[in-house]
Amino acid sequence: MIKLMLHNCSLNAASTTRRATVLLLAMVLSCTTLAEESNTAPEKASESDLPLNELRTFADVFSQIRVGYVKEVDDKTLLEYAIQGMLSGLDPHSVYLPADDFEDLQSSTTGEFSGLGLEVGMENGFVKVITPIDDTPAQKAGLESGDLILKLDNKPVKGMNLNEAIELMRGPKGSSIDLTIAREGRSQPFTLTLVRDTIRVVSVRKRWLEPGYAYLRVAQFQRRTGEDLGNALRELMEADELKGVVLDLRNNPGGVLRASVDVADHFLEGGTVVYTEGRLDNSQTRYNATPQDTTDGVPVVVLINGGSASASEIVAGALQDHRRAVVMGTPSFGKGSVQTILPLSEDRAIKLTTALYFTPNGRSIQAQGIVPDIEVERARVTAFENLPRRVTEADLSGRLDNANDGDSGQDSGRNKRAPNELLSEDNQLYEALTLLKGIHILGMYESEDSAL
Repeated sequence: MIKLMLHNCSLNAASTTRRATVLLLAMVLSCTTLAEESNTAPEKASESDLPLNELRTFADVFSQIRVGYVKEVDDKTLLEYAIQGMLSGLDPHSVYLPADDFEDLQSSTTGEFSGLGLEVGMENGFVKVITPIDDTPAQKAGLESGDLILKLDNKPVKGMNLNEAIELMRGPKGSSIDLTIAREGRSQPFTLTLVRDTIRVVSVRKRWLEPGYAYLRVAQFQRRTGEDLGNALRELMEADELKGVVLDLRNNPGGVLRASVDVADHFLEGGTVVYTEGRLDNSQTRYNATPQDTTDGVPVVVLINGGSASASEIVAGALQDHRRAVVMGTPSFGKGSVQTILPLSEDRAIKLTTALYFTPNGRSIQAQGIVPDIEVERARVTAFENLPRRVTEADLSGRLDNANDGDSGQDSGRNKRAPNELLSEDNQLYEALTLLKGIHILGMYESEDSAL
């Protein structure tokens, strides 16, 4: 009886498998033909070029899982798994976007979404932090670019795909999650507890570092970032004479390509900002700046680091190639590819890498990054405090007074010490400001010489 039941079961399974294989193979072939007819790729594959054996293998595997897997999985879920696997096998940035992920992507380009505030990717099966976003739970908890997330609430990340890991990191506002982190330079993993919150990304921030020297922080490239940066520049220029600008792109994971072009445009007088190359005709695109430089050519220093990716690298590379700015900091992330959102329905899409982008001089940033003109590592710098003041000529009894009637007393400018708060808080920003001052002084000398 048992043998008969097994035999009948195997016959039924084999029959079901054959029927499912034939049906699925026919569907794949018909969908492939329709895709070819609507595709604009330079070379259209003929029907004879289709890998029929591999398609048949795919249909066989699908049917075997459908019939023999220990738990029943519906066909829709199996096909979504297949799509996810097909895209994840291409590169770390091509992904399938089901309804929740598609909605989150659309929200992130407008600047508000829920979560921890992390830009992440996959590396060796673990979730890698590209950068924490400013003023978010991730940034406040101390997560850093390059950290590897090993566990999420004690669940090992190894074996998950990126979407599954992101799903675990989501949750209601106010709920907590434990992240087990591996960090370069630390011998043992450690755990951080983060409380989820609504993430509101302010794209552009501005302030004066010193009179005449402005600081512009771009945290993420959203649809309105170019317009917001232009407004910030105009407000600064109306308030005071602009002598130099520090454009801070550190830990900026990128965002909307068009926004990066708009940002670079504010500092250029025409010319190419970036161009892309891919297999499709519409991926061959060149983006150019308009003739007007919003800042009227004032010196610019761009700050980057390993968390500066994608659109940040477009801006830094364009200003570097045009010799419009000095790039300072550490080498950038090296994401030189363009992803296109291709909707499959109203609530689902795929994010597919369709092109590589190049700087105006033809440099590919992919897996290389932008190398700064001046490399400055982030470091903790402490100024010496309470050092005895050296005796100078002004302290000597019977000294001669300054021939130009200048003040040679104790309160003269040469004895005033510059505040060192910026140096201790952010040494890279301090170096950028110092460089801007030097460029401005040299520019004044050149103007005086040309007037003679």
